[in-house]
Amino acid sequence: MVKQLNMEKYAQLILKTGVHLQPKQGLIINAPIEAATFVRLVVEKAYDLGAKNVHIEWSDDELTYLKMLHAPMEVLEAFPKWKADGLLEMVQEGYSLLTIYGPDPDLLKEIDADRITAVNKASARALTTYRDYVMNDRVTWSVVGYPTENWAKKVFPNLLAEDAQEKLWEQIFKITRVNQDDPLQAWQQHNQLLKKARSYLNKKQYHQLIYKAEGTDLIIELPKGHIWHGGSGLSEQGTPFNANIPTEEVFTMPHKYGVHGTVRSTKPLSYGGNIIDQFSLTFKDGEVVNFTAEQGEEALKHLLETDQGGAKRLGEVALVPHQSPISQSGLIFYNTLFDENASCHLALGKAYPNTIANGSTMSEEEMDQHGVNNSLIHEDFMIGSASMDIDGITSDGKTEPIFRQGNWAINFDNVN
Repeated sequence: MVKQLNMEKYAQLILKTGVHLQPKQGLIINAPIEAATFVRLVVEKAYDLGAKNVHIEWSDDELTYLKMLHAPMEVLEAFPKWKADGLLEMVQEGYSLLTIYGPDPDLLKEIDADRITAVNKASARALTTYRDYVMNDRVTWSVVGYPTENWAKKVFPNLLAEDAQEKLWEQIFKITRVNQDDPLQAWQQHNQLLKKARSYLNKKQYHQLIYKAEGTDLIIELPKGHIWHGGSGLSEQGTPFNANIPTEEVFTMPHKYGVHGTVRSTKPLSYGGNIIDQFSLTFKDGEVVNFTAEQGEEALKHLLETDQGGAKRLGEVALVPHQSPISQSGLIFYNTLFDENASCHLALGKAYPNTIANGSTMSEEEMDQHGVNNSLIHEDFMIGSASMDIDGITSDGKTEPIFRQGNWAINFDNVN
């Protein structure tokens, strides 16, 4: 009874705070077939809110695995034009996009990395314009979690599958504030706290961020006119929405040529059905010039070689306090949506154009001149810990503490 009530509250939160669905608006849902019962609940709630149409894009891990194992390379290197055209047509009509996310972290660990790379490149190229609608917030969109069996077993390996799923549901309800009396109100308050942080950082306009922790000694330059985001954002039409549920971050873009030093991961990265863990990246003039990984080094190599240069540069820098609810759970989720909101993180690849003034209207040449990275990928990886210190360097060379021992060194209640 309590679980069903929480699932209904979760569905309402996703639709009202996540994508903020409007009457007579369409909705695209990407979801695993395993989540069919929950998806039906979301669809019912969407129509109750006045949706004109709900289009479902189903995925099935077992079918994905079989295709990746057996399909000829020419199939993996192609993406159906009809599918790309259909998705683009819907977002051009103003459809919101909801991704219900719970992949098996180990799904493709036995598949040749070249085959995984081929699929990732093909879909990224075919969906470039469609993805631009999302990354420029021309539509509302949101990514949320669903506890699939294999994901739950990865998080709780000592439990039976059913028990692991129940345990992961409990964590999702807690972390997303669904277990509170009024999740919508709780999220309004949470968004206000994140708004204070991003407003403070936007006023500061730090020239550089300096990261210090075990295995990390990194300088990140920020471009002029960079914009910090966090919590709810606004679509091009002015509709507020939360792109991630959960979210604990404030984020902006680094200068694509202004990253120097070494950074070490602090949580596993689930990428393309593989786990990449205990890895480090060394940057010079913004580009990865050396890397190591104790697990998944071949997958990391292919990730960095996705395209000509852009995949080896950063497109996002995000600040998350170690005391966030996800971090305090003490769990490793093997799922970027959750793990990135437990830890400060960076992203290899494409920058969000809205994290710099006028970024959404810049040409490719103008973006490069302003230090905006472009790539076929955008992959977050976690670097934060309880020992991380971050300093901000002002435009006149002053050093100010931003993070100490993994948490904010700023009391936002005491700043204007």
